[in-house]
Amino acid sequence: MDKNYIRNFSIVAHIDHGKSTLADRFLEATNAIDKRDIQAQVLDSMDLERERGITIKSHPVRMTYKASDGKVYEFNLIDTPGHVDFTYEVSRSLAACEGALLLVDAAQGIQAQTVANAKLAMKQKLVIIPVINKIDLPSANIDLCYQQLEEVLAIPREEVILTSAKDGTGVIEILETVVKRVPPPMTSSDIKGTNALIFDSQYNAYRGVVNYVKVEKGFLKRGHKIRLFSNDLESDIKEVGYFKPGGMVPLEELTEGSVGYVIPNIKSPADTKIGDTITRIDDLSLRQLPGFKEIKPLVFSGIYPIDTADYEQLKFSMAKLQLNDSAFIYQAESCVALGFGFRCGFLGLLHMEIIQERLRREYDMDIIATYPSVVYRVFPKSGDMMLIDNPIHLPDPTLIERIEEPLIKASIMIPNIYIGEVMNLVMHKRGECQCTESVDGNHVIITAILPLHEILIDFHDKLKSCTKGYGSMDYEESGYRADDMVKLDILVHGEPVDAFSSIVHRSFAEYRGRQIAEKLKDVIPPQMFQVPIQAAIGGKVIARETVRQLRKNVLAKCYGGDITRKRKLLEKQKEGKKKMKQVGKVNIPQEAFVEILKSDTN
Repeated sequence: MDKNYIRNFSIVAHIDHGKSTLADRFLEATNAIDKRDIQAQVLDSMDLERERGITIKSHPVRMTYKASDGKVYEFNLIDTPGHVDFTYEVSRSLAACEGALLLVDAAQGIQAQTVANAKLAMKQKLVIIPVINKIDLPSANIDLCYQQLEEVLAIPREEVILTSAKDGTGVIEILETVVKRVPPPMTSSDIKGTNALIFDSQYNAYRGVVNYVKVEKGFLKRGHKIRLFSNDLESDIKEVGYFKPGGMVPLEELTEGSVGYVIPNIKSPADTKIGDTITRIDDLSLRQLPGFKEIKPLVFSGIYPIDTADYEQLKFSMAKLQLNDSAFIYQAESCVALGFGFRCGFLGLLHMEIIQERLRREYDMDIIATYPSVVYRVFPKSGDMMLIDNPIHLPDPTLIERIEEPLIKASIMIPNIYIGEVMNLVMHKRGECQCTESVDGNHVIITAILPLHEILIDFHDKLKSCTKGYGSMDYEESGYRADDMVKLDILVHGEPVDAFSSIVHRSFAEYRGRQIAEKLKDVIPPQMFQVPIQAAIGGKVIARETVRQLRKNVLAKCYGGDITRKRKLLEKQKEGKKKMKQVGKVNIPQEAFVEILKSDTN
């Protein structure tokens, strides 16, 4: 197709504002899918996405649309996730587009992630088409949405399209607006040779690496010899094509400006990098296309196979998963209690949960995950600054000058009436409110600086609880701050257990230590001798629980006789217990780790 008739665009919005449902209506309106095959969230291919009702991966699809001007246009649509943990997916998808549909829920109005995704699209200089969705709801407040779009994003109400993705109202109007307002793909005059940007990839067991590309200049077809810029790897193209609902369709060639897939002769997931540029050897380009900003993981956790024999299989599964989700990183590590495993980095807690679930479902791995932590900057009294993401590597407290913890800048959008509760929550989490900005008469955006560690586990749940479900949050990195951080060790029978160590603020150390000790007391089976469970900072014990001892009734055979005989037996038993306590070792069962880490994350 002539590139003047190609339109590449994305749908961006806050989570649960109707992106996937609107994509379904587009597929129906353009006859890209048969009526008998239509189902809710057609593009969401994972069971996990359907179960949770969220989009995890961005999904490209091609449609053909006959516009009111009588011409046929090729639409390349990319449906994107809405949760803050998958912002990297959104930014990569926008790199393959010239326009973005910004969806706003008529009942909820602009939310934190709506603003964040709109700013991502503005940064990429895309044409933004504002759409107010769910206008059929009884609770829809369209005037409020108009006002918020004008005040927060400076988008005039005249440009806004009203739609209901559920019943199909306004869908044709959106498609016509895409034709008129989204520009065709433009090629920079200073780009020489064939160039294609890899914006996503996946691994296929039979075909190897499948690259999702946008062809910026030139064309790609089967049999072409290509080169990757990042590692100078050369390969033949086995197949090119485009995406349709439910699968991939082979083509003769991918033309300039279009979005599709390229299957090179590459079998190893490690050989392909997302954000890389493909060029043809017979039409070589000497300049790499600008890729994406490298994203750094914010949350770290250890993932270990429950059966140590599965280590190599887990390693290969993670390589394939990383190809499909480049925000996920991993490196090998070992732990005395759990054996060999991997230290993994994620963008947030939901991202961590999804990765673990995908490993279990898609790759059939039995895994255990350790308590999530963040990256601290540790400044020893002598030597260079160290980055520590695992408490095991923390130096002795006497050698540390200071520890700095990572901060985030949170934009919390809430109704006015909950401002007091939310400020209390921020202060309880050791944060500070920087400013408040009124959005309209009823909503306010609180900008707060918070330690990343404090929002990991339950901050989002508590925010939703204290705002009756109306609060939403978006966050970004905001540097580091020195604070009174300490390493909390858990000792079982005097021996520290690495898997339960954590870095916490001194004011929360006692509560956290007592919490773990109480849980361990319940999950460690009774031994033949008393087992103390202690939480300690350095050499100071701050909490203690005791696992009861099993005791044999040695007096059962004494049905009478002198008391000295009974006392002699009891003394002998007491001596045996004392000796056992000195030489005895406590093996913590695997189930205990699973239980305590499961309850920690919950």
